[in-house]
Amino acid sequence: MSWVLAITNQKGGVGKTTTAVNLAAALQSFGRRVLLVDMDPQGNATVSSGFAKNAVSRHVGQILLDELPASEVILETDPGGYDLLPATIDLAGAEFQLVTRIGRETKLRQALAPMTADYDFVLIDCPPALNTLTINSLAAADDVLIPVQCEYFALEGLSALLDTIEQVRLALNPDLGVAGVLRTLYDSRNRLAQDVSDQLRSHFGDRVFDALVPRNVRLAEAPSHGLPAMFYDKTSTGAEAHADVARELVKRARKRGRLGRPAALRQ
Repeated sequence: MSWVLAITNQKGGVGKTTTAVNLAAALQSFGRRVLLVDMDPQGNATVSSGFAKNAVSRHVGQILLDELPASEVILETDPGGYDLLPATIDLAGAEFQLVTRIGRETKLRQALAPMTADYDFVLIDCPPALNTLTINSLAAADDVLIPVQCEYFALEGLSALLDTIEQVRLALNPDLGVAGVLRTLYDSRNRLAQDVSDQLRSHFGDRVFDALVPRNVRLAEAPSHGLPAMFYDKTSTGAEAHADVARELVKRARKRGRLGRPAALRQ
């Protein structure tokens, strides 16, 4: 059984796309079948996976508008090894056209339904805003993975996101839950970061990942080379941190009964 995770935070700059790309690469390296869906018109997950936005002719927006099936849009990443539904700036235009479509909030869920069984994990990189694309992502997901930067306004933004999740649960996706909260861009020397981390633990308990992602120069450099961090500098603290998060995510998937043996062991 696949696990569809929307990686989202309505606040920008929290490492959302970095989380999506590096988790996809780490999970794939563990023998898991992974699909990464780029739902952000900025296309940062697409670029970070090694594709120039102006070189991508087919994109996720065409899936949402029923112009192409998802199977004809998928790209295979190299060296990442995971599959990608890419985004370009044209996705913004597709979002505009969706406004007049019946069932616009569930277009992604319908498009992914025939193919989710082919993957262990489907990771959806959401835009940093509450719009039709984000609602589509939440409607398509089993659970939400929330990257949170441990800073002053983090908890305020998190409260708004939880309200959105509840609204989507009531209107579109009654089983939508929170898979976990991931602390990102963490600086252990910063007392505020430690305080916010403690507050997250107090509020969310064991839904906060034990692993956390520190501020790391090599992690920040990797997207400009079109590579996940583990292929840019495998020994960097950023790459190792995402490997730890991926291991923890696999354990959580097993506890939920959503994961079997790695693909390499299947017959």
